[in-house]
Amino acid sequence: MSDIIQLLPDAVANQIAAGEVVQRPASAVKELIENAIDAGADKIKLIVKDAGKSLIQVIDNGCGMSVTDARLCFERHATSKIRKAEDLFAIRTMGFRGEAMASIAAIAHVELRTKRIEDELGTVIEIEGSKITDQHPEALTNGTSISIKNLFYNIPARRNFLKSNSVEMRHIIDEFQRVSLAHPEIFFSLHSDNNEVYHLPAETLKQRIVHLLGNNYNQRLVPVEEDTSIITVNGFIGKPEFAKKTRGEQFFFVNKRFIKDPYLHHAVLNAYEDILPADSYPLYVLFIEIDPSKIDINVHPTKTEIKYEDDKAIYAILRSAVKRSLGRYNIAPTLDFNQETGFSGMISPKPLDEIQVPTINFNPNFNPFEAGYKETSSQSRSDSYASGFEKKTAIPQNWDTLYQITEQESSTQLPLLPEEEDDTARSTTASARTQPTKQFFQLHNRFIVSQIHSGFMIIDQQAAHERILFEQFQNQLDLHQGISQQSLFPQTIDLSPADHALMEDILPEIQSLGFQLRLFGKTTYIVDGIPADLGSNVNERAIIEQLLEDFKNNKAELKLSKRENLARSLAKSAAIKIGTHLDGQAMAELIDRLFACESPSISIYGKPIIVTFTLSELLERFGKT
Repeated sequence: MSDIIQLLPDAVANQIAAGEVVQRPASAVKELIENAIDAGADKIKLIVKDAGKSLIQVIDNGCGMSVTDARLCFERHATSKIRKAEDLFAIRTMGFRGEAMASIAAIAHVELRTKRIEDELGTVIEIEGSKITDQHPEALTNGTSISIKNLFYNIPARRNFLKSNSVEMRHIIDEFQRVSLAHPEIFFSLHSDNNEVYHLPAETLKQRIVHLLGNNYNQRLVPVEEDTSIITVNGFIGKPEFAKKTRGEQFFFVNKRFIKDPYLHHAVLNAYEDILPADSYPLYVLFIEIDPSKIDINVHPTKTEIKYEDDKAIYAILRSAVKRSLGRYNIAPTLDFNQETGFSGMISPKPLDEIQVPTINFNPNFNPFEAGYKETSSQSRSDSYASGFEKKTAIPQNWDTLYQITEQESSTQLPLLPEEEDDTARSTTASARTQPTKQFFQLHNRFIVSQIHSGFMIIDQQAAHERILFEQFQNQLDLHQGISQQSLFPQTIDLSPADHALMEDILPEIQSLGFQLRLFGKTTYIVDGIPADLGSNVNERAIIEQLLEDFKNNKAELKLSKRENLARSLAKSAAIKIGTHLDGQAMAELIDRLFACESPSISIYGKPIIVTFTLSELLERFGKT
């Protein structure tokens, strides 16, 4: 029998490695930008077309490469970051494995243009599927420019798994935000389809956060600083009242490398204990500096996981640092008995000899109910609090009859004119028609209680309204018949680039529901109308922002289709909330619409809407049978 084990060709091995390193266009963006940072660049420009499917280009002003390095960088495990195994525990650079460029070159058309400062000419290399098709010298500017075209051109299955342009663009923006947050001292720019999405000059960390996430974040940030012998923590956290229901604004950086760590995330949430709304996630951008020998970053191909030598100590330090910042800036309640009270400085002390005891003058003979009483000339109006009037006539003997309540028989009525009798009859008949046949009671402005033949039922009013709106919005999306209500004063909404990409993806469905939105500038929308079912007393900006947050949350956790996700998100945003008072007519209408639904007993989250108690169960509670 012949031998069956053989070495794979380099091209095949590179494609296998590319499956781990380059999962989508955003992965290639991350690798190229990190290489530019390691090259010492202070200006980095990212250009993408078709969300990176057609073109990904990174231009930097770093140190550049020689002719030999330019060709060698596309070989597997070729790197300038480490030399021996011990270097893995002293890594300060972003990359170190030497797999990214080889993996990218195996699945795309790559063009490299690079030049060192000391060289007169640069080098141009073109590669297709790991094969160099052209190499020649050329006059270039200092630095490096790498262009990746037709990503996954030779792996159709992987290319077919890519999402829509808006989804892939959001992933690119996420990677761009992470790298630019880690290096606020570097100029970054992002261009998508000839439109400039970001223009970030070198600045402070707070300014970088505001430029990336929006101007309204300027008042939401609380600084964090902690220096210990184990780690150094600095950065910013968000105020608890601005926490969101979705993840996405949580950034951990260890030695300026973005990581995902649920353990450290729990430490931050623990510091927000008792001041954070339920199921909310606060904003934080936290940097941890630690000795590289105390961590291991060679854990995952994407280098987003780290193992620590003493993770419990890091957990305690991080929790303490966040909690101290919340208390220092009066975000969390604190008890400080040495703190000055608010009345200090308002009362000026006087010497004891200047303090005068107040005196009270009164007339012991004053009686306002005495008949014929009259002030004497010796009395003064200012001498007594009670001597404010003068009696001229005696009090009537039957004065107490003014306060007697006279009761009339219910049958006693004033005579009505014939026209009034007809109007009264008509109004009585109309009111009888509008009155619900059953009586409903609201419990704690949250539940509706109704009597049934076998006992009684309790209905969750918010879950019921969500179910009603969910099925209604689904029908509108299927039929494209959403009714819009024009806004008297159109409002503008500024979205982040990531939310703008999401809005572009779901805009046709949103318009089918009755929203009237139009683009005004790069990431600003004007709201001309909203669905008529939302009513007139709604905040257009708040409803759309909440809609986007719920949409992202449902997509991350429930994996819903676009239409079902949108109907569910809008139903949750527009439904009546806990604490809303309903009158009898509103409760009756809500219950009628609920039982007209296809699934009246199950909420949009799979939980019960109606709970029924039988009379026998009620009697058992009282010990009766």
